[in-house]
Amino acid sequence: MLEITPILQKSKKEPLYVQLYQYIKEEIISGAIPANSRLPSIRQLHQYLHVSRNTVEAGYHQLLIEGYVESKPRSGLFVVDLTSTIPLTQAPPYESRSQQVQEASTIDIDFRYGTVDSEHFPSSVWRKLTLQFLHSDQQQLFTYGDPQGEFDLRQQLATYLHFARGVHCSPDQIVIGAGIQHVIGVLAQLLRNDSTVAIEDPGYDGVRAVFSNHHLPLIPIPLDDGGMRVDDLMKSNATIAYITPSHQFPCGMVMPLKRRLQLLEWAQEKDGIIIEDDYDGEFRYVGKPIPALQGLDQHNKVVYLGSLSKSFLPSLRMGYMILPFPLLARYKQMFRLFDQPVPLLSQLTLTEFMKQGHWDSHIRKMRTIYQKKQAVLIAEIEKSFQNQVELLGKEAGLHLLLAIENGMTEEELIEKAVRKRVAVYPVSRHMIEPSTHQKPMIQLGFGGLSKDQIIDGVNRLKQAWL
Repeated sequence: MLEITPILQKSKKEPLYVQLYQYIKEEIISGAIPANSRLPSIRQLHQYLHVSRNTVEAGYHQLLIEGYVESKPRSGLFVVDLTSTIPLTQAPPYESRSQQVQEASTIDIDFRYGTVDSEHFPSSVWRKLTLQFLHSDQQQLFTYGDPQGEFDLRQQLATYLHFARGVHCSPDQIVIGAGIQHVIGVLAQLLRNDSTVAIEDPGYDGVRAVFSNHHLPLIPIPLDDGGMRVDDLMKSNATIAYITPSHQFPCGMVMPLKRRLQLLEWAQEKDGIIIEDDYDGEFRYVGKPIPALQGLDQHNKVVYLGSLSKSFLPSLRMGYMILPFPLLARYKQMFRLFDQPVPLLSQLTLTEFMKQGHWDSHIRKMRTIYQKKQAVLIAEIEKSFQNQVELLGKEAGLHLLLAIENGMTEEELIEKAVRKRVAVYPVSRHMIEPSTHQKPMIQLGFGGLSKDQIIDGVNRLKQAWL
């Protein structure tokens, strides 16, 4: 493991994590840090440099998503051999994420996307079910479990998804994994070596990083009001399309049925695959629910992805994918010797939680709670900013986009908010080809905030921006 000694200066315009990221990147490119070298752990480097853990974590994260380093489970971060990799699409440095490396004590209200409402989590029920397995004579807990995920859990998921999202599958088609990024990593290994992936632009940067780390060429496809533009997809040489049709991330539009059918036609004509990420499909607030694209598929062309991070508990680290039969056969061949990464106790507890009806009641309750929070956020923004802003993505999900034109850049908006002890987040990080003509946009997550915090936060943003 290396010892590195960058010179980090608080007096510089660039945040400390950007300075750290740039230093390590330049050392890697120049060869001063050799390929396959292990970087110091976050704890070791933050103690050595006397900077916050957040600073080190943010710098490392940028190196990771740009493909300069890779994470090896239980081992750490290692430098990638750039001589053997294809050129990666460079994401813009996260200079506009400076609020994320602030000490936690400097932020009172965090509009971070991905946080959930902890106050209404059914802790007592979850604890009771967990202890039930721990206190009983469960020899099963001393085994590795089913490599694909416990069958009873997959059966519960198949039943739930059929009725809630219109998904058609057998339990055997479901593969449990440690979150969306993990299952995407497994899926990337199942795709053909000559696969080219079309991704939404803007789109989820976490998945983009996984595809890049697996050396799959990426083609950004622009969006319109219906989501990914199929005419641009048709013109590309992509064989895979990754989409978030139920609530496009981050822009928030819902893909209409006609566009979904067009995508299925593209997959049939190109012999391609559609990866449908239904990351928060449970939370739709306007109009009738639109069934998942997978339920419309008649030709085994759709891989369906789901996550429990938004609907239940992020720290559970559980996601799943539903594989069409051709990919399922390949999965069983390639991963037959791999063990299941999700703890067996968590799987058993969730299975019983679903069997007893707690899952359905929790989703219904949280849908109502999140809809009320979103309504408060929208009302406060409209009252505070009136016609100076545009809100996007109001139909579903746990975040909104705020487009504002007050003469400030995205970076300035974020910095001004930090001065009021409020954290807001950029949209540019999700763009491969940032537009220089559109208004600055800010992402506001509201799932983990109380109504009072939302009101206070918007008032502080008004003071910061007007």
